[in-house]
Amino acid sequence: MRYSRIISRSAAPLAALALPLVLAGPSAAVSGISVSTSGANVSVVTSACAQNNGSWGTASLLSSGRTSFAQGRQVALSGTTVSQSAAWSGVAPGTYTVMVVCSNGLSAGTQVVIVSAASTPTVAASAAVRPAPSRGVLGGLGGSARDYGALTLGVGAALVGSAVITGAWFLRRRPRSHRRY
Repeated sequence: MRYSRIISRSAAPLAALALPLVLAGPSAAVSGISVSTSGANVSVVTSACAQNNGSWGTASLLSSGRTSFAQGRQVALSGTTVSQSAAWSGVAPGTYTVMVVCSNGLSAGTQVVIVSAASTPTVAASAAVRPAPSRGVLGGLGGSARDYGALTLGVGAALVGSAVITGAWFLRRRPRSHRRY
């Protein structure tokens, strides 16, 4: 009888935790950014930003070793509802990170680009266009920015739930020194 009370007490909180995860589903995909180089010029194009208070957003060119958006060379995005762009000229050869933040504060994307001394355009092979996390960086969840499906979240919730139930059962079954039989 007491085991059924433990299970019934822990089932409601577990359901309350799992329900938002299952109902959340996949988030809206962000279109990302496209970066190109031509000699000492770097340009970025995106269609992910919407105009807010007369501004589309800002693009930042970060040299190697820089990680913060504010540390880079910032340029305001210009364009239309279909496409927004920014450009930098006089960029020295090296590896750079291009970050685009829309005027609503959401990231449109980040891409690494290599500016070579030659006049031929070069883009880093590992610079795949990835959509930015829709909820920011999930540092507390291992830094994962991948959006998992409902099945994966359901299995994870079931594993966590079974661990909670098993832990409660073991804590309840342990001998206590103050009990008298």
